[in-house]
Amino acid sequence: MKHLILFDGICNLCNSSVQYIIKHDEQALFSFASLQSDFGKQQLASHGLLPEQLDSIVYIHGKQRYVKSTAALKIAKRLDGRVKFLYAFIIIPAPIRDIVYNWIARNRYKWFGKQQHCMLPTSDMKKRFVDD
Repeated sequence: MKHLILFDGICNLCNSSVQYIIKHDEQALFSFASLQSDFGKQQLASHGLLPEQLDSIVYIHGKQRYVKSTAALKIAKRLDGRVKFLYAFIIIPAPIRDIVYNWIARNRYKWFGKQQHCMLPTSDMKKRFVDD
């Protein structure tokens, strides 16, 4: 698993983002797991992140881990299509980018809603998700 994305499995915005990534990841680089899963919690711990302190997408590439806006931009860079040009925002310092990221993260349930349970991937998507 060279490229792992951990996401909030009950967040509608996060689930839509995962579906977007899958659609624009023609090389199938990315694997996915929810932050709420045992596997997700294990990955967080092994990378020095505490689940209760994390309100973010996490991108793990090898031994590197990225959170918040940096994770989103690093992921966008590897996708097909125009979305990869968003990576240009990496020149803005992370603390400034994360102000916007944190504002969206704080309001994501209010704006986009949430599910009672983690997303169940379709049979086509299932091979991209890491089970516990």
